[in-house]
Amino acid sequence: MSLFSASPEWDKAISAIAESSSVLLLAHVTPDADALGSALGLGLALQGMGKKVQVSVGETGFTTPVSLSFLPGTELIKAPENLLPVDLVISCDVSSDTRLGTSKAILETAEVSIAIDHHPSFTGFGTIHLVDPKAAATAEIVLELIDRLELPITKEIAGAIYSGLATDTGSFKYQSTTSHTLRTAARLLDAGIDSTNLSRLLFDDEPLAALMMMGDAVNRAVLIPEAASGQGLVYTCVSIAQRPGLDELAVERVIEALRKTAEAEVSAVLKQADDGHWKVSLRSKTSVDVGAIAIELGGGGHKYASGYSSTNNLEETVSNLIESLNAKTIR
Repeated sequence: MSLFSASPEWDKAISAIAESSSVLLLAHVTPDADALGSALGLGLALQGMGKKVQVSVGETGFTTPVSLSFLPGTELIKAPENLLPVDLVISCDVSSDTRLGTSKAILETAEVSIAIDHHPSFTGFGTIHLVDPKAAATAEIVLELIDRLELPITKEIAGAIYSGLATDTGSFKYQSTTSHTLRTAARLLDAGIDSTNLSRLLFDDEPLAALMMMGDAVNRAVLIPEAASGQGLVYTCVSIAQRPGLDELAVERVIEALRKTAEAEVSAVLKQADDGHWKVSLRSKTSVDVGAIAIELGGGGHKYASGYSSTNNLEETVSNLIESLNAKTIR
């Protein structure tokens, strides 16, 4: 029995892949290891199948972020303006087509497209959906697709998929981790990956500038004990000026430090994107559905981990977050 998605969708996806000769895999803008690792892992598998494969992110001039440059298959990555026409488009870990950036137009004109995702807030774009919120990571669904295509799992494919699985489960400590997730991780280890090295690169390898930025961000954190009906909110902000020489992705790890705050059920990091707008990452521990809050504010995600973007100034963005958080957690 299929663990993820519905059988008719699997059949459609396998047929679409079989009938294609060239494939474009798209990760969401400001990609994390699950988005890019899933795209690269599947891309390597399809390349082994004889397909012409390109991987891209809808950001003009996109290049692999330094923090993810160790992922296998990065040679498949092309900036969106350099892409060649393809028969099939596959999005990986993209909950809404707005998260495709400049690549949204490519998907809209594609005759056939497959969306592979695990967000409850998936909006239903594309023609074939391999989507299941029960999956701990998009990487889990990608692995099942590779299995259904009866393709071998090489060490490189396993490394890309493991990276997505490990990061989206917080190194297998989040509520989304299941026995299937752990069995999948064991299988990937059996494929020959160096999990110790991958874990170091994913979680324990930061330039000094990033550590100083994170320390400064945590030092400026604000605790609002009365927020979320008294369950508490802790938040901090990182502007462009406060991350000199660092990309947006470098700010992502701040939330992992902030979410440990004992006095707050909810944590938030507001990071200023390169375009000047604010992106908000939300986390909760056990009782607040931050996914619902993110959806209300124009984003999406999971019950305990979500995010959204704001075109308001910083003060209004913080105010709107607190207002929404209080409204959603009235007891």
